[in-house]
Amino acid sequence: MSERTMCNIMARFGFPLLRSLASPPLPPTRTRCLHRGVLSGSHPAYRSTFPGPSCQQRRRVSAEALGQHIEDLTGPEQRLLNKLYEGLVAGQRASLAESITLVETQHPRKKELAQVLLQRVLACREEQERRDGGKPVAFRVGLSGPPGAGKSSFIEVVGKMLTGRGHKVSVLAVDPSSCTTGGSLMGDKTRMTELSRDMSAFIRPSPTSGTLGGVTRTTNEAIVLCEGAGYDVVLVETVGVGQSEFAVADMVDMFVLLIPPAGGDELQGIKRGIIERADLVVVTKSDGDLTVPARRIQAEYTSALKLLRRQSKSWNPKVVRASSFSGEGIPEVWAKMETYRDAMLASGELQGRRRAQQKVWMWSLIQESVLCHFQSHPAVRRALPQLEERVTRGAISPGLAADLLLKAFSSSSPPQ
Repeated sequence: MSERTMCNIMARFGFPLLRSLASPPLPPTRTRCLHRGVLSGSHPAYRSTFPGPSCQQRRRVSAEALGQHIEDLTGPEQRLLNKLYEGLVAGQRASLAESITLVETQHPRKKELAQVLLQRVLACREEQERRDGGKPVAFRVGLSGPPGAGKSSFIEVVGKMLTGRGHKVSVLAVDPSSCTTGGSLMGDKTRMTELSRDMSAFIRPSPTSGTLGGVTRTTNEAIVLCEGAGYDVVLVETVGVGQSEFAVADMVDMFVLLIPPAGGDELQGIKRGIIERADLVVVTKSDGDLTVPARRIQAEYTSALKLLRRQSKSWNPKVVRASSFSGEGIPEVWAKMETYRDAMLASGELQGRRRAQQKVWMWSLIQESVLCHFQSHPAVRRALPQLEERVTRGAISPGLAADLLLKAFSSSSPPQ
């Protein structure tokens, strides 16, 4: 669905369309107050999209909206949010875990509370960045690659090295869910045994729950919470290879592709799509008998990068080798990441990328919400079984069925 189509739908039904998704509905006054700050321009996505007042005025408006939010909370809700926020900014791992659970919930009222908590954390982060001259409080790195590339082992070795240097590292490891049972193995945390015991590290395995691309819709919000808890390096590991690299590239500062040596021809089909988004390519398992194949793969990908258009004026993607088993090349990989971060910060491209990402994720969430509303619309639900049956029989084309459903949706008055 295009942005123009979504704008037309939103213009027709208004913002209550989004609020009507909650079931059972919340009291109108409470829902309206909780959303007031988000819809009035205090959210970063709106700041990056619409022209508005100065930074000082925005902070004052945000503070006023936040104060209104708190006034409308019940006593137990306010105590819960205060407890989570205070524990979060104090760096308590239990408060961070509970806060991420809150943003992952599907309960309507808890989703409202999660947004209030996020607004407080965003205001705190904005103040920190203002004091640091606009420098981000954390460095976000996305990691992707085919199964068996050694992503978890690589993250553990890099994470232990960084905590040893005084960094606080959080890992958001998205685990694939079964389409049949809905369960997931959560194997990433079991493979990061040393890092999971490190008090300067936080690992959060999260099931994809069928999310396309292996990145959950709340991963972006979990990153904000990790930054609010004082973690200055956030690593996001995605599931396999496919659309995941495009999803994670839209929420991190740097996208790193991990590939195994001697991968064979199966990598050829995915090479271009991944390489176009990769800021750094790491050939893993570069030790022992695999050293020679790793060097060959490094040369091939280095040549491939020269054929692609540069994404940044400040950085040329690099290809390096590393071994999680021996530790060889791991410090060099982190050095490349730091060089990238410094170059992007100096040019202002990193800040620009983050602003663009906020807009991308705003529209992504709108699209998801509008689709959910479309599927639950009474006219659509009435017509859907018959149209599905006709499409299955081949009586009508899927395109015609989709057009009929959209017509039924747009021509019917919205439910009150």
